[in-house]
Amino acid sequence: MGDAVLVGAGPLDADDVVAVARADAPVMLAAEAELAIVASSRVIQELADDDTPHYGVSTGFGALATKHIPTDRRTALQHSLIRSHAAGSGPEVEREVVRALMLLRLATLATGRTGVRLETAQAYAGLLNAGITPVVHEYGSLGCSGDLAPLAHCALVLTGEGFVTDALGVRRPAAEALAAAGLTPVALREKEGLALINGTDGMLGQLLLAAADLRRLLRTADLTAAMSVEALLGTDAVFAADLQALRPHPGQAASAANLRAILAGSPIMASHRDPHACTRVQDAYSLRCAPQVHGAARDTLAHAEAVAGRELAAAVDNPVVTVDGRVESNGNFHGAPVGYVLDFLAIAVADLASMAERRTDRLLDVARSHGLPPFLSHDAGVDSGYMIAQYTQAAIVSELKRLAAPASVDSIPSSAMQEDHVSMGWSAARKLRRALDGLTRVLAIELLTAARALDLRAPLAPAPATGAVVARLRNTVAGPGPDRYLAPEIDAAVALVADGNALTAAESVTGPLH
Repeated sequence: MGDAVLVGAGPLDADDVVAVARADAPVMLAAEAELAIVASSRVIQELADDDTPHYGVSTGFGALATKHIPTDRRTALQHSLIRSHAAGSGPEVEREVVRALMLLRLATLATGRTGVRLETAQAYAGLLNAGITPVVHEYGSLGCSGDLAPLAHCALVLTGEGFVTDALGVRRPAAEALAAAGLTPVALREKEGLALINGTDGMLGQLLLAAADLRRLLRTADLTAAMSVEALLGTDAVFAADLQALRPHPGQAASAANLRAILAGSPIMASHRDPHACTRVQDAYSLRCAPQVHGAARDTLAHAEAVAGRELAAAVDNPVVTVDGRVESNGNFHGAPVGYVLDFLAIAVADLASMAERRTDRLLDVARSHGLPPFLSHDAGVDSGYMIAQYTQAAIVSELKRLAAPASVDSIPSSAMQEDHVSMGWSAARKLRRALDGLTRVLAIELLTAARALDLRAPLAPAPATGAVVARLRNTVAGPGPDRYLAPEIDAAVALVADGNALTAAESVTGPLH
């Protein structure tokens, strides 16, 4: 475990969400958060004692919002809400996603705008610190009113029901896991059921995790593009800062700077700089326009991160306890802002992968590879080389194009037409996770292919940075030779991209890339 993440009345940092989700960093409620929680809890208790019905406190929910619930049935009301909404189905959602959404729900409770009791918020923090992860399912959220079903599965565990995986990864009944961790199930009071499930935390958590991954993959895409440019005897002249400044998109400038840094000092590129010896006029778009495409993806990510930052500062619940003590219904649970950018990122991811696949195909085509053997094979005709690795890339890219179709343009009415427009933000988040896995694999295959092509340019040597990446790959994947069982070599390259080691090898020469 790392340092504790302090959950205060203000917004969490995106890196803190990743630390809790992936590194099991412990969490702690800040003193000001505890005071805010207690203050709003008093407001709810006063309304609970009022003879006038108040939505979410002394009434039913959704289409049943006009039905008044007597005092002695309100605990049953809250528990019934959680049980009925814990209606997910399908495969289990990844542990890191569940931990992220739980932390984000705790952060909203900590704002003091939800009306839960302090002991309820502390119990939620206790689940995270004990490593108890509720079993949440793939299907069930429409992204309005927030991620109801996923959050309900988490709230169900808080009450001692449902199933979890414990800190050792063992699936077991929630009551057993809570008892083993010394935690007491919570008996929910007025408003607490709604407060535990009415939020965009699932889609936001996945957006933050995706942004962390995509930041790394964008730099990796610059790396693999540089390797392909070098291996194809392309030119780095088009990446010059003054040319890039003519179109002042910040992402484009960052990508071009990375390409220049990675290709610096390349003997391969120096070998064909003589304008009299080189008859190349200009490179194909997949080489020449890499900064424009990679840069546009960066700028899209920057917009998504800005939206995520605003959502981190939000207190999403319905009804909400206002700063001046009113309890008001609202529509802040609608996931459209988050759903849109999740879809935008899936489009950018598909395009990044599509361009990488085109560079790979060029490396394998004897008509366009400028002297490399067909499919980079050892003995063309006997050996197929990396022919089918490109097929794998192409299959993934085709899948990514389908995943780029936006989920947020869809809407299916629910709750007897009370919830007649929904965001589908959860679905957008789920397909983006799959898309990022695909991009990782496509970039890994480009890296694998470009590395072999650079080896085949010997005795010319690659740039120091690209050479360091090839050397790192060669620790697990052998260089050119007769055909070998290729799937494990692709997997080794995927691991090198996914864990950031390919990038680390390049940055050991260039310093931190942008």
